[in-house]
Amino acid sequence: MSRAGTLSGVTSGAVSGLDGGVLRTVSADGLEALVSSVPDEAFSSEGMKAQMEDLKRLEEIARGHHAVVEAAYGATTILPLRLATVCLSDERVAAMVHERHGEFAELLSWLEGHVELGVKVYADPHRPAEAQPPNAPGSAAPASPGRAYLQQRRAQRRNQQDAYRAAGDLAAEVPGRVADVARARAPHRPQQGELASSPGENIANDAYLVPAARVGEFRRALDTLAGDTPGVRIEVTGPWAPYSFATPPAVAQGGSQ
Repeated sequence: MSRAGTLSGVTSGAVSGLDGGVLRTVSADGLEALVSSVPDEAFSSEGMKAQMEDLKRLEEIARGHHAVVEAAYGATTILPLRLATVCLSDERVAAMVHERHGEFAELLSWLEGHVELGVKVYADPHRPAEAQPPNAPGSAAPASPGRAYLQQRRAQRRNQQDAYRAAGDLAAEVPGRVADVARARAPHRPQQGELASSPGENIANDAYLVPAARVGEFRRALDTLAGDTPGVRIEVTGPWAPYSFATPPAVAQGGSQ
């Protein structure tokens, strides 16, 4: 979703819709939606459910959606809608834009000149304990294998507890560090399992709405936060289109995506 007349470059063929579909715009009341047609049977309620349960297909849809959003984001201020937002026809798209015009226009004005940055805080529960070198000066007599194993396990548990505690403390400090730069914050569920893309355990996963001109300032505010804290890491991602700060509409099923 964007202001009318700003997406002509995106519909020129450089990027396509889902499964190679042609992108076009549907305009109403000075705003326009970027859409492409999809098969009714595949995007009915039952068809959509089946596709969302197929992880490979879901990834294809997500990648296609992301590519279109990023292309539009490179051209103008946009409101990214939810993945696989579906309307019955172009007329229904126009009606949705008309009905939600006030909300969309207000959000576009609010997001103008801003980007989304992600901040993830990680704890590494598998950080190995620092072992004392054998026969080091002042060290005790060598322990039996069983006792040495127990000592190592205790040290590992202490390291794990310290890493989680420190990661939690740092995560709580982030909002205050960037309060003068960020316009808004949206907390997300920490990434786990296949969604986790970095080593360690994701303790905090937040999105921030930041003026595009102050991205460097935002990053510098967090550069030294983790410092030399063992087992803790802070990752700043982006800039992205402001997914977390655009409120998508509720729409009917079938037809155009």
